This record gives sequence, C-alpha cells and structure tokens, in this order.
Amino acid sequence: MIEAYLRKLLLLGSKPGLDTTKALLREMGDPQEGKAYVHVAGTNGKGSVSLMIANILKEAGYKVGRYTSPHLTSYCERFTVDDQAITPEELKRYLDLIEEKSQVLLQNGLPHPTEFEVLTAAAFQFFRDKNVDIAVLEVGMGGIYDATNIIIPLVSVITSISYDHTDFLGNTLEEIAWNKAGIIKNGVPVVVGRVPKEAEAVIKKQADKLKSPFLKSQAVKVDLVENHEARGQMIKITGTLTVSDASYFSLPGPYQRDNLATALTSLSCLVEKGYPISVQAVKDGLSTLAIRGRLQVLHEDPLVIADAAHNEAGSEALAQSLEEILPGRSKVAVFGIVDDKDARSMLRALGHGTKAVVITRPEGERGKTWARAVSLWQELFPETHVTAEEDIHRAMARGLAFLTGDDYLLVTGSFYVLRQACRYIF
Repeated sequence: MIEAYLRKLLLLGSKPGLDTTKALLREMGDPQEGKAYVHVAGTNGKGSVSLMIANILKEAGYKVGRYTSPHLTSYCERFTVDDQAITPEELKRYLDLIEEKSQVLLQNGLPHPTEFEVLTAAAFQFFRDKNVDIAVLEVGMGGIYDATNIIIPLVSVITSISYDHTDFLGNTLEEIAWNKAGIIKNGVPVVVGRVPKEAEAVIKKQADKLKSPFLKSQAVKVDLVENHEARGQMIKITGTLTVSDASYFSLPGPYQRDNLATALTSLSCLVEKGYPISVQAVKDGLSTLAIRGRLQVLHEDPLVIADAAHNEAGSEALAQSLEEILPGRSKVAVFGIVDDKDARSMLRALGHGTKAVVITRPEGERGKTWARAVSLWQELFPETHVTAEEDIHRAMARGLAFLTGDDYLLVTGSFYVLRQACRYIF
C-alpha cells in the first residue's frame, strides 16, 4: 500500500519552489521547528557523508535522525533514528496524516505535494516524535529548491560537484554549484569537499555574500595505512578530530577517505557549537559503518560487489576504488543504465580490467533505452565480449557464468539495478 501510494505521487514529477512544502508543514504544525540539523548536498557522496556524521554523533551519545534517498528495497530505509529504520506501520501512519493535510492544501488551491515533499514532511514529523537531538538531512536533488531546504542548520555541507540531473540543475558546473549553494544560510558555516575550482568559486561567493564561514575539507588528511580489500581499510587522521593511531574504517576505497575528510570537518563545526565528540566516538563510529549499494559485498565466493555509481564521476570513483582494493583482479560487469544518464562516460570509466559485460535493464519507466549500452560498449571496447539480458536476475546468472579464477562480478549503473540485484539468490 505504501509503495503504490508513493508511486502514484511520483507521477506528479518534481516542481521547483518551496511554497507547497511550507504550506504542508504549516498544516502539520511545523514539525521541523526547534530541532538541530546538519544539511548535506552534493552530486555524489551525500549518503556516505551523512552516514559518517550520524554514526559518529550516535557513538558520542546523541540521539540522531537521518533522512536519505533513494532507497534500495524499502522506503523505510530513508528514515532512521540511531540507525534503526522507521517501521512500515509508522510510515503508513505519517503518510495517512500527510494525505489528510494535502487535501486541505488542494481545497485552498495549492497543488498536491510531490512524492519527495511528502517524504520530507514525514521525516520531520518522525524526528519530532522521536525527540532526536540532531538530524542529518540529505538533499534530494540540487539544493535551492529542494524540499529539505526550509531549515536553518548548524552546518551546511556540499560534498562534491559534477554533472548530473542537468535538465534540472544546469549544464555547467557553475550552474550546478549555484543550485547546490542554495542551502547556505546566513552566518551558518558551509563545509565543501573536493570540487572543481570553478564550482568552488561559486560556492565561496555565495558564502561570502551570506557571511557564512567557508571550510574546505582538505584541512583534514585521511591517509591509507593498510588496505583490507572490500572489507575496509586502516587509516590515519590528522587535522580536525585527529586520531593519532591507525584506526579501522569499515568503508573501502579512496573516495570514502575524501568523504570522511568532509564529514570530520563538518563534525568540527558541531564541536564548536557545543556538541562534544571524543576521539573514541570517532573511532567507534568509523568501525561499524555499512552502506547498502556502495561497494557492497553481496557474496564472498565468488566475490560479487554492488555499487550504485550512476553518473560519470561516480563511475570514475568506483573504478579508482576497485583498482586500489582489488589490484590485478579482472572483473565481469553487469551494467544497467537509465535513459537520462551519460552511458558512454560511465562505461568508459569502468572498462579497464573488464573481461566481459552483460547489459541489463534497470527496473522502471526510465529504463526503456537500456540496450543502447551494448553498441556503446562495442564502440568503446570492441575486443571485450558484451551481451544483453533484459531480466536482471538472468543477467547476473550470465555474468557469474563468465567468472574464472579470482575474477569478481561487479553489478552497477543504477539504484534501479541494485534493487533487484540485492534480491538475487546465490
């Protein structure tokens, strides 16, 4: 029932502006008021940075809400308190309440809230009812017009800037950066991860305009000490919230070290605002992290890794990570890329070390041109075998059949592929 209701709301699309969100929340008694927030935007890395911040805060003794998107198997994954997801019964109750309030909006001549507006309102109500100490909110898309952008956070975070959702956010890095910089609020610190210079200049200009302290994540150094392949890494942290000895970080890959630098810089802002965080809380928080759909091991023998890299930058980061954590091992890839993504760039990024490819269809309406990736792969890597299989489970079975020796299977290209891949029975 929850899935059917929200799928219907998806047909409303995405509408710029915050008027409907504000009106809905007013009808609900403004549940977003009176809470402390960390607001996280960015093209890639939002989910990882949000989880790192939330987990370390939890280990420091705070009751922490986290709102993220998208999900892999259930909408309930998007709403957590101390890493415990909302129950279907709780979510259904909130959706019923919001639908009742939405009818009032319709009577007053306002549009029905979109799926993301409804989910955001549910998150605010959930966090108020659970009386969280602080909530980490992940922007859905962009920033300035995102439904989450109605709060004044303790710190704003922009993890990265690259090309994605260009139909909505703009065709240049400067335009995309301007949209994401819309989450910056007067006098509120903004933490920026590794971004291109032209994007950084736009964000810095907006921060200066609003007299918001501008902090670059590069002030924190996270160095690799020892690689544990797909099981994580030993790292050393210097700078903000320094951890002097080597510590276990359960998320593998170099891009997660960059994300951690952004998360720690953000947490330093909270410390300055009266939220103490011990070194032990940092160490404990980093050792228990797990992200579904990010270098996720679905099976050990044979090794099957799932990663929802869904744009060029994400695919490049994934390729770099695989080279670091599984050096010299060749892979078979199962790719499913939705219609509005740059399939050529994504395929090119992951071609090295790939001995065979199975192209499959992401579930949903955005997967109609899924087979175009076959000809693109043939053009880019004519000597590597490529085949097509529309059904994701059959595609995985075919991919597994190509494995020999210490090869591994990579499933990637879209959350819409991983949702089905995670249900595959080995």
